[in-house]
Amino acid sequence: MATDQWKIRLVRQSDNHVLAQVLIEVLIEMNVPKEGTAFTDPELDAIFDAYSVEKANYWVVCLGNHIMGGAGIAPLHDGPSGYCELQKMYFLPEARGKGLGNQMIQKCLTNAKSYGYANCYLETMPNMIDAQKLYKKWGFIYIDHPLGNTGHCSCPVWMVKPL
Repeated sequence: MATDQWKIRLVRQSDNHVLAQVLIEVLIEMNVPKEGTAFTDPELDAIFDAYSVEKANYWVVCLGNHIMGGAGIAPLHDGPSGYCELQKMYFLPEARGKGLGNQMIQKCLTNAKSYGYANCYLETMPNMIDAQKLYKKWGFIYIDHPLGNTGHCSCPVWMVKPL
């Protein structure tokens, strides 16, 4: 399919149900533990509502009208001052390898800077090697401890990037 059919847009309330299904499908594919990860996030079924707060946004990647993934930024819960978190960046297999991850990170980081964040934090899983390569390409570095209180005690890979 032509890449011009791909688009990135802000999440809509009507996306909540389908987006939750997409995110869960990717979490299952990646063998993410059911406890202590995005699986148990209360906002998983209401992404639009969760990101309708100050200094937060969530974008979806669509092929035509079909949601194929997404990513967002939000304040890092109980984290150091000036930190946001890159959250729920997951794509279905069909959306991978097309440069959409680069576009999404650029959108998230540009937005984070415009909100005045000084640093961006993320958590991921050890087996998400391609995602980690992308994060490193964008200047994220590994740290040896989690930040904030994300509720993701089963995510043992932590990275941060100064903005």
